[in-house]
Amino acid sequence: MAYDWRQARNQFPVLERWTYLNTATFGPVPRCAVEAANDYLRRRNDLACLDFLDWFDDADQTRAAAAALLQAAPADIAFVPNTATALSWLVQGIDWKPGDRVVALEGEFPNNTYFGYALAQRGADFFEAPLPGGEFCLDRFCAAIRPNTRLVLMSAMNYSTGLRPPLAEIGRFLQEKGVLFYVDATQGLGAIRLDAPSLGAAMIAAHGYKWLLCPPGIGFCYISPEVREWLRPAVFSWRSHEDWRCVDALYHGPPRLSSKAEKYEGGTQNFPGIYAMRAVLEMMLQIGLSEIEQRVAHLAGKVREVLRRRGGELASDRLPYYDSPLIAARFRGADVSRLAIRLRGLDVVVAARHDHLRISPHFFNNEQDVARLEEALRKTGL
Repeated sequence: MAYDWRQARNQFPVLERWTYLNTATFGPVPRCAVEAANDYLRRRNDLACLDFLDWFDDADQTRAAAAALLQAAPADIAFVPNTATALSWLVQGIDWKPGDRVVALEGEFPNNTYFGYALAQRGADFFEAPLPGGEFCLDRFCAAIRPNTRLVLMSAMNYSTGLRPPLAEIGRFLQEKGVLFYVDATQGLGAIRLDAPSLGAAMIAAHGYKWLLCPPGIGFCYISPEVREWLRPAVFSWRSHEDWRCVDALYHGPPRLSSKAEKYEGGTQNFPGIYAMRAVLEMMLQIGLSEIEQRVAHLAGKVREVLRRRGGELASDRLPYYDSPLIAARFRGADVSRLAIRLRGLDVVVAARHDHLRISPHFFNNEQDVARLEEALRKTGL
Protein backbone atom coordinates (compact mmCIF):
# COMPACT_ATOMS: atom_id res chain seq x y z
CA MET A 1 0.00 0.00 0.00
CA ALA A 2 1.33 3.43 -0.98
CA TYR A 3 2.22 5.74 1.88
CA ASP A 4 -0.20 8.59 2.54
CA TRP A 5 2.11 11.61 2.32
CA ARG A 6 -0.57 13.83 3.87
CA GLN A 7 0.16 12.02 7.12
CA ALA A 8 3.80 13.13 6.91
CA ARG A 9 2.79 16.76 6.24
CA ASN A 10 0.74 16.80 9.43
CA GLN A 11 3.98 16.31 11.36
CA PHE A 12 5.32 19.71 10.27
CA PRO A 13 3.53 22.79 11.62
CA VAL A 14 5.88 25.08 9.64
CA LEU A 15 3.84 24.14 6.56
CA GLU A 16 0.71 25.78 7.98
CA ARG A 17 2.14 29.15 6.88
CA TRP A 18 5.27 28.62 4.83
CA THR A 19 6.02 26.88 1.56
CA TYR A 20 9.18 25.43 3.01
CA LEU A 21 11.72 24.35 0.37
CA ASN A 22 14.92 24.95 2.33
CA THR A 23 15.87 21.68 4.01
CA ALA A 24 19.46 22.13 2.83
CA THR A 25 19.74 25.00 5.35
CA PHE A 26 17.61 23.69 8.23
CA GLY A 27 15.17 20.83 8.23
CA PRO A 28 11.94 21.59 10.10
CA VAL A 29 11.58 19.52 13.28
CA PRO A 30 8.47 17.30 13.23
CA ARG A 31 5.95 17.14 16.06
CA CYS A 32 7.04 13.62 17.02
CA ALA A 33 10.60 14.84 17.67
CA VAL A 34 9.45 17.79 19.80
CA GLU A 35 7.21 15.48 21.81
CA ALA A 36 10.01 12.96 22.32
CA ALA A 37 12.42 15.62 23.64
CA ASN A 38 9.73 17.10 25.90
CA ASP A 39 8.80 13.66 27.22
CA TYR A 40 12.41 13.10 28.21
CA LEU A 41 12.59 16.43 30.05
CA ARG A 42 9.34 15.73 31.90
CA ARG A 43 10.63 12.27 32.80
CA ARG A 44 13.70 13.81 34.45
CA ASN A 45 11.45 15.65 36.88
CA ASP A 46 8.98 12.82 37.38
CA LEU A 47 11.66 10.23 38.19
CA ALA A 48 14.30 12.53 39.72
CA CYS A 49 16.82 11.22 37.16
CA LEU A 50 17.01 7.92 39.03
CA ASP A 51 16.64 6.09 35.72
CA PHE A 52 19.61 7.80 34.05
CA LEU A 53 21.23 4.53 32.95
CA ASP A 54 18.02 3.77 31.05
CA TRP A 55 18.68 6.93 28.99
CA PHE A 56 21.77 5.22 27.59
CA ASP A 57 19.71 2.13 26.76
CA ASP A 58 17.31 4.37 24.87
CA ALA A 59 20.26 6.05 23.15
CA ASP A 60 21.30 2.62 21.91
CA GLN A 61 17.88 2.33 20.24
CA THR A 62 18.63 5.59 18.42
CA ARG A 63 22.06 4.22 17.56
CA ALA A 64 20.45 1.15 16.02
CA ALA A 65 18.10 3.31 13.95
CA ALA A 66 21.04 5.41 12.73
CA ALA A 67 22.91 2.24 11.80
CA ALA A 68 19.90 1.02 9.80
CA LEU A 69 19.95 4.29 7.86
CA LEU A 70 23.53 3.51 6.75
CA GLN A 71 23.20 -0.30 6.40
CA ALA A 72 25.75 -0.56 9.20
CA ALA A 73 25.95 -2.21 12.63
CA PRO A 74 25.08 -0.32 15.84
CA ALA A 75 28.65 -0.88 17.03
CA ASP A 76 29.82 1.28 14.09
CA ILE A 77 27.89 4.37 15.24
CA ALA A 78 28.98 7.17 17.60
CA PHE A 79 26.96 10.27 18.49
CA VAL A 80 28.49 13.66 17.73
CA PRO A 81 27.34 17.25 18.32
CA ASN A 82 28.39 18.16 14.75
CA THR A 83 30.47 16.87 11.86
CA ALA A 84 33.45 19.09 12.70
CA THR A 85 33.83 17.05 15.89
CA ALA A 86 33.80 13.76 13.99
CA LEU A 87 36.34 14.97 11.44
CA SER A 88 38.61 16.29 14.18
CA TRP A 89 38.61 12.81 15.77
CA LEU A 90 39.86 11.34 12.51
CA VAL A 91 42.37 14.08 11.68
CA GLN A 92 43.87 14.07 15.17
CA GLY A 93 44.24 10.31 15.10
CA ILE A 94 46.32 10.13 11.93
CA ASP A 95 50.10 10.02 12.25
CA TRP A 96 50.85 12.84 9.81
CA LYS A 97 54.20 13.22 8.11
CA PRO A 98 55.47 16.24 6.15
CA GLY A 99 54.30 16.09 2.56
CA ASP A 100 51.31 13.85 3.21
CA ARG A 101 48.55 14.79 0.77
CA VAL A 102 44.94 15.71 1.66
CA VAL A 103 42.46 16.03 -1.20
CA ALA A 104 39.07 17.73 -1.36
CA LEU A 105 36.91 18.89 -4.24
CA GLU A 106 36.92 22.51 -5.32
CA GLY A 107 34.04 24.42 -3.70
CA GLU A 108 33.65 21.95 -0.83
CA PHE A 109 31.82 22.87 2.37
CA PRO A 110 34.18 25.00 4.53
CA ASN A 111 34.51 22.30 7.22
CA ASN A 112 36.47 20.15 4.81
CA THR A 113 38.61 22.88 3.26
CA TYR A 114 39.40 24.53 6.61
CA PHE A 115 40.75 21.23 7.95
CA GLY A 116 42.79 20.88 4.76
CA TYR A 117 44.31 24.34 5.17
CA ALA A 118 45.00 23.70 8.85
CA LEU A 119 46.90 20.53 7.94
CA ALA A 120 48.80 22.44 5.26
CA GLN A 121 50.09 24.76 8.00
CA ARG A 122 51.54 21.65 9.63
CA GLY A 123 53.36 20.57 6.46
CA ALA A 124 50.71 18.61 4.60
CA ASP A 125 50.03 19.04 0.88
CA PHE A 126 46.40 20.17 0.58
CA PHE A 127 44.98 19.87 -2.94
CA GLU A 128 41.54 20.99 -4.10
CA ALA A 129 40.61 18.89 -7.14
CA PRO A 130 39.28 21.24 -9.82
CA LEU A 131 35.76 21.12 -11.25
CA PRO A 132 36.11 23.11 -14.50
CA GLY A 133 32.71 24.50 -15.40
CA GLY A 134 31.29 22.50 -12.49
CA GLU A 135 32.10 19.19 -14.17
CA PHE A 136 33.17 16.24 -12.02
CA CYS A 137 35.35 13.77 -13.92
CA LEU A 138 36.18 10.55 -12.10
CA ASP A 139 39.38 9.98 -14.07
CA ARG A 140 40.59 13.51 -13.37
CA PHE A 141 39.83 13.10 -9.68
CA CYS A 142 41.63 9.75 -9.49
CA ALA A 143 44.68 11.32 -11.13
CA ALA A 144 44.89 13.70 -8.16
CA ILE A 145 45.43 10.75 -5.81
CA ARG A 146 49.19 10.35 -5.45
CA PRO A 147 51.17 7.74 -3.48
CA ASN A 148 51.49 10.25 -0.61
CA THR A 149 47.72 10.83 -0.33
CA ARG A 150 46.49 9.96 3.16
CA LEU A 151 42.98 11.39 3.28
CA VAL A 152 40.15 12.48 0.97
CA LEU A 153 37.41 14.79 2.31
CA MET A 154 34.11 14.92 0.44
CA SER A 155 30.43 15.80 0.91
CA ALA A 156 27.67 13.46 -0.19
CA MET A 157 26.12 16.50 -1.93
CA ASN A 158 27.71 19.88 -2.56
CA TYR A 159 25.97 22.48 -0.42
CA SER A 160 25.78 25.20 -3.08
CA THR A 161 25.53 23.38 -6.43
CA GLY A 162 23.92 20.01 -5.65
CA LEU A 163 26.82 18.04 -7.14
CA ARG A 164 26.45 14.43 -6.02
CA PRO A 165 29.79 12.66 -6.56
CA PRO A 166 29.79 8.90 -7.30
CA LEU A 167 30.79 7.95 -3.76
CA ALA A 168 30.76 4.19 -4.29
CA GLU A 169 33.16 4.35 -7.26
CA ILE A 170 35.38 6.85 -5.46
CA GLY A 171 35.38 4.75 -2.32
CA ARG A 172 36.37 1.58 -4.16
CA PHE A 173 39.26 3.37 -5.87
CA LEU A 174 40.52 4.91 -2.62
CA GLN A 175 40.24 1.60 -0.78
CA GLU A 176 42.43 -0.05 -3.44
CA LYS A 177 44.99 2.74 -2.97
CA GLY A 178 44.89 2.53 0.83
CA VAL A 179 43.61 6.12 1.17
CA LEU A 180 41.28 7.09 4.00
CA PHE A 181 37.90 8.39 2.82
CA TYR A 182 35.83 10.80 4.91
CA VAL A 183 32.26 11.57 3.79
CA ASP A 184 30.19 14.40 5.24
CA ALA A 185 26.61 13.22 4.70
CA THR A 186 24.92 16.17 6.40
CA GLN A 187 23.70 17.29 2.99
CA GLY A 188 21.53 14.44 1.83
CA LEU A 189 21.31 11.66 4.39
CA GLY A 190 17.63 11.29 5.14
CA ALA A 191 16.67 11.99 1.52
CA ILE A 192 19.21 9.77 -0.25
CA ARG A 193 20.34 6.33 0.77
CA LEU A 194 23.94 5.51 1.63
CA ASP A 195 25.40 2.05 2.21
CA ALA A 196 28.36 2.65 4.51
CA PRO A 197 30.13 -0.73 4.12
CA SER A 198 29.97 -0.55 0.30
CA LEU A 199 31.49 2.95 0.24
CA GLY A 200 34.68 1.77 1.89
CA ALA A 201 34.73 4.98 3.92
CA ALA A 202 36.81 5.36 7.06
CA MET A 203 34.16 7.68 8.48
CA ILE A 204 30.74 8.99 7.42
CA ALA A 205 29.40 11.82 9.55
CA ALA A 206 26.04 13.59 9.51
CA HIS A 207 24.75 16.47 11.60
CA GLY A 208 21.02 15.92 12.04
CA TYR A 209 19.75 19.47 11.61
CA LYS A 210 19.23 19.35 7.83
CA TRP A 211 17.77 16.36 5.99
CA LEU A 212 17.49 14.29 9.18
CA LEU A 213 15.04 16.89 10.56
CA CYS A 214 16.52 17.05 14.05
CA PRO A 215 17.36 19.96 16.36
CA PRO A 216 20.94 21.30 16.05
CA GLY A 217 23.61 19.74 18.20
CA ILE A 218 22.89 16.06 17.52
CA GLY A 219 24.38 13.91 14.82
CA PHE A 220 26.16 10.62 14.38
CA CYS A 221 29.08 9.14 12.54
CA TYR A 222 29.94 5.74 11.15
CA ILE A 223 33.49 4.64 11.95
CA SER A 224 34.62 1.51 10.13
CA PRO A 225 35.76 -1.47 12.20
CA GLU A 226 39.22 -1.30 10.57
CA VAL A 227 39.69 2.33 11.56
CA ARG A 228 38.54 1.65 15.13
CA GLU A 229 41.44 -0.76 15.50
CA TRP A 230 43.98 2.09 15.35
CA LEU A 231 42.07 5.35 15.93
CA ARG A 232 42.56 6.44 19.54
CA PRO A 233 39.83 8.50 21.22
CA ALA A 234 40.48 12.23 21.26
CA VAL A 235 38.31 12.59 24.38
CA PHE A 236 38.36 10.50 27.55
CA SER A 237 35.58 10.43 30.11
CA TRP A 238 33.96 8.28 32.75
CA ARG A 239 32.46 6.26 29.89
CA SER A 240 35.84 5.40 28.37
CA HIS A 241 36.23 2.21 30.40
CA GLU A 242 34.30 -0.70 28.90
CA ASP A 243 32.49 -1.35 32.22
CA TRP A 244 31.30 2.27 32.66
CA ARG A 245 27.77 1.22 33.56
CA CYS A 246 29.02 0.06 36.96
CA VAL A 247 28.43 3.56 38.32
CA ASP A 248 28.40 2.54 41.98
CA ALA A 249 32.11 1.72 41.72
CA LEU A 250 33.64 3.41 38.70
CA TYR A 251 36.97 1.95 37.62
CA HIS A 252 40.00 4.11 38.54
CA GLY A 253 42.79 2.38 36.62
CA PRO A 254 43.86 2.72 32.97
CA PRO A 255 40.62 2.38 30.97
CA ARG A 256 40.06 -0.73 28.91
CA LEU A 257 38.49 0.64 25.74
CA SER A 258 35.53 -0.94 24.04
CA SER A 259 35.86 -2.00 20.42
CA LYS A 260 32.62 -0.13 19.63
CA ALA A 261 32.42 3.37 18.17
CA GLU A 262 30.80 4.65 21.37
CA LYS A 263 34.29 4.80 22.90
CA TYR A 264 34.83 8.08 21.01
CA GLU A 265 31.75 9.86 22.37
CA GLY A 266 32.96 11.15 25.70
CA GLY A 267 30.66 11.46 28.70
CA THR A 268 27.00 12.36 29.15
CA GLN A 269 25.25 12.97 25.87
CA ASN A 270 22.68 15.37 24.38
CA PHE A 271 19.71 13.29 25.44
CA PRO A 272 16.95 15.68 24.29
CA GLY A 273 18.55 15.58 20.85
CA ILE A 274 18.99 11.81 20.94
CA TYR A 275 15.34 11.24 21.84
CA ALA A 276 14.24 13.67 19.12
CA MET A 277 16.48 11.90 16.61
CA ARG A 278 15.08 8.51 17.54
CA ALA A 279 11.55 9.73 16.82
CA VAL A 280 12.56 11.10 13.41
CA LEU A 281 14.58 8.05 12.36
CA GLU A 282 11.84 5.67 13.40
CA MET A 283 9.36 7.71 11.36
CA MET A 284 11.66 7.55 8.34
CA LEU A 285 12.25 3.82 8.71
CA GLN A 286 8.52 3.23 9.06
CA ILE A 287 7.81 5.17 5.85
CA GLY A 288 10.67 3.36 4.10
CA LEU A 289 14.02 4.75 2.98
CA SER A 290 13.44 3.74 -0.63
CA GLU A 291 10.01 5.38 -0.63
CA ILE A 292 11.46 8.61 0.78
CA GLU A 293 14.26 8.67 -1.78
CA GLN A 294 11.80 8.14 -4.64
CA ARG A 295 9.44 10.80 -3.29
CA VAL A 296 12.19 13.38 -2.96
CA ALA A 297 13.56 12.57 -6.42
CA HIS A 298 10.06 13.03 -7.88
CA LEU A 299 9.64 16.43 -6.22
CA ALA A 300 13.14 17.49 -7.24
CA GLY A 301 12.25 16.69 -10.83
CA LYS A 302 9.14 18.87 -10.58
CA VAL A 303 11.24 21.72 -9.16
CA ARG A 304 13.66 21.45 -12.08
CA GLU A 305 10.75 21.74 -14.52
CA VAL A 306 9.60 24.94 -12.79
CA LEU A 307 13.07 26.48 -12.79
CA ARG A 308 13.52 25.75 -16.50
CA ARG A 309 10.19 27.37 -17.32
CA ARG A 310 11.18 30.47 -15.36
CA GLY A 311 14.49 30.79 -17.19
CA GLY A 312 16.80 29.07 -14.73
CA GLU A 313 20.05 27.48 -15.90
CA LEU A 314 20.63 24.06 -14.31
CA ALA A 315 23.91 22.19 -14.15
CA SER A 316 21.90 18.94 -14.29
CA ASP A 317 20.85 19.80 -17.86
CA ARG A 318 24.44 19.67 -19.13
CA LEU A 319 26.49 17.67 -16.65
CA PRO A 320 26.33 14.28 -14.90
CA TYR A 321 26.23 13.85 -11.10
CA TYR A 322 23.75 16.63 -10.40
CA ASP A 323 20.77 14.30 -9.79
CA SER A 324 20.32 15.38 -6.19
CA PRO A 325 17.43 16.79 -4.12
CA LEU A 326 19.43 20.00 -3.75
CA ILE A 327 18.60 21.95 -6.91
CA ALA A 328 20.65 25.03 -7.78
CA ALA A 329 19.75 27.40 -10.62
CA ARG A 330 21.37 30.49 -12.08
CA PHE A 331 19.24 33.31 -13.46
CA ARG A 332 21.10 35.64 -15.80
CA GLY A 333 21.00 39.22 -14.62
CA ALA A 334 19.28 38.33 -11.35
CA ASP A 335 20.60 38.95 -7.84
CA VAL A 336 19.64 35.60 -6.32
CA SER A 337 20.16 36.81 -2.75
CA ARG A 338 17.56 39.53 -3.29
CA LEU A 339 15.37 37.04 -5.13
CA ALA A 340 15.41 34.67 -2.14
CA ILE A 341 14.40 37.59 0.12
CA ARG A 342 11.52 38.52 -2.21
CA LEU A 343 10.31 34.92 -2.22
CA ARG A 344 10.44 34.92 1.59
CA GLY A 345 8.06 37.90 1.52
CA LEU A 346 5.66 35.65 -0.40
CA ASP A 347 6.01 32.94 2.28
CA VAL A 348 8.21 30.74 0.08
CA VAL A 349 11.44 29.73 1.81
CA VAL A 350 14.49 28.95 -0.35
CA ALA A 351 18.16 30.00 -0.17
CA ALA A 352 20.89 31.66 -2.20
CA ARG A 353 24.41 30.25 -2.34
CA HIS A 354 27.26 31.44 -4.56
CA ASP A 355 25.06 32.97 -7.31
CA HIS A 356 22.66 30.02 -7.26
CA LEU A 357 19.05 30.04 -6.15
CA ARG A 358 18.90 26.86 -4.09
CA ILE A 359 15.70 24.84 -3.61
CA SER A 360 15.71 21.71 -1.46
CA PRO A 361 12.42 19.80 -1.11
CA HIS A 362 11.95 16.87 1.25
CA PHE A 363 9.37 14.12 1.59
CA PHE A 364 6.94 16.37 3.52
CA ASN A 365 6.58 18.64 0.48
CA ASN A 366 4.07 18.06 -2.29
CA GLU A 367 3.19 19.17 -5.81
CA GLN A 368 1.18 22.11 -4.46
CA ASP A 369 4.33 23.46 -2.79
CA VAL A 370 6.11 23.30 -6.14
CA ALA A 371 3.21 25.10 -7.83
CA ARG A 372 3.36 27.85 -5.17
CA LEU A 373 7.08 28.21 -5.87
CA GLU A 374 6.35 28.77 -9.55
CA GLU A 375 3.61 31.30 -8.82
CA ALA A 376 5.92 33.19 -6.45
CA LEU A 377 8.69 33.25 -9.06
CA ARG A 378 6.21 34.71 -11.53
CA LYS A 379 5.35 37.46 -9.05
CA THR A 380 9.01 38.40 -8.79
CA GLY A 381 9.09 38.95 -12.55
CA LEU A 382 10.81 35.74 -13.63
